[in-house]
Amino acid sequence: MAEPGPLVMLSAGEASGDRHAAQLFLELRKLLPGVRAIGMGGPALREAGVELCYDSSAIGVIGLAEILRHYGEIRRALKIMREAARRHRPDLLVCVDYKEFNFRLAKAAKACGVKVLFYVSPQVWAWRPGRVKTYGRIVDHMAVIFPFEVPFYQAHGVPVTYVGHPLAGKVRTTLSREQARDRYGFAATPLIGLLPGSRRNEIKRLLPVLLEAAGRLAAEFEGAQFLLCQAPTVEDQALQEYLEGAKLRIRVVKGQDYDALGCCDAVITVSGTATLEVALLGLPMVIVYRLAPLSYWLGRQLVSIPYIGLPNILAGRSIVREFIQHQANAANIAGEIGKILRDRDYAEAIRRDLRGIREVLGERDGSRELARLAAGMLGARV
Repeated sequence: MAEPGPLVMLSAGEASGDRHAAQLFLELRKLLPGVRAIGMGGPALREAGVELCYDSSAIGVIGLAEILRHYGEIRRALKIMREAARRHRPDLLVCVDYKEFNFRLAKAAKACGVKVLFYVSPQVWAWRPGRVKTYGRIVDHMAVIFPFEVPFYQAHGVPVTYVGHPLAGKVRTTLSREQARDRYGFAATPLIGLLPGSRRNEIKRLLPVLLEAAGRLAAEFEGAQFLLCQAPTVEDQALQEYLEGAKLRIRVVKGQDYDALGCCDAVITVSGTATLEVALLGLPMVIVYRLAPLSYWLGRQLVSIPYIGLPNILAGRSIVREFIQHQANAANIAGEIGKILRDRDYAEAIRRDLRGIREVLGERDGSRELARLAAGMLGARV
């Protein structure tokens, strides 16, 4: 009877992490066909064939106040994952983002002799940089998705590999803009994308603002249409209560439909991974975000970089407007999108800057490179 393959534990707490972890496991299985996996995640991990110890859909929140409201459930999830690590003793734990939770899980796993690979590096270069040494004590290897992160970890003696961003080389359209507009039935009038986020608290806090901004734009631009991208973790009902009252021409698409999104003339997006997807498609955008007041105040004390949007962080300067907290209002958002739609030179300058983001990230397949790194940590020669 054949020996069972190595056992990997994957821990992802949010929608983007769930997708990244699933892509990793699928690539790892190509290199090590007998590999098995357990862990925490959502629908993408389950579909990839990972045995879930805990479904993370309920704990994908951000901000101190939001985390405090879900603290009991987050604590229960951490207990389940710690116990699973002790019981199964996986050959490798791969932590995908979800920093504070995975820090504690990694510490527990390391204590019982489990190797730890951390993917989507905690942004200690942006906030609480002193924690890098602590991460170095509990992580065997840091896999980073941005090239500028490598020298930071090297300077602190943390083993690090730049594997490439998981979206690089994957965010692209398969149809021309004209073909896509024909397929989806979009008229040759302004089409504005709405990306309200993948978490319930984001939808509640930001979708009404996005819809109010859309209403202003509909009044200014005759025939304006709107495309709302619904994340896999967001239930239909969570959107419908807001959309029913909006008298707008809104088309809802589910999942990562880059052909549909690529039809947009401009996009209003919540801060997060989605901003990078929009950037890689070369679409002018506005980035918005709101947190509970306490979470925002604490973040301002800890964050040491001037931007929250990934396109601006990667560029090292402001190439798209960010409206945060009280500035994230319908008037500001609609005003900036209106400028993009009216001023062709302004819109083209943004597109030109966004092309530089694709050049920075390159075409390296982050999931494949990460799988090779994980396989090496499992003792395989690849």
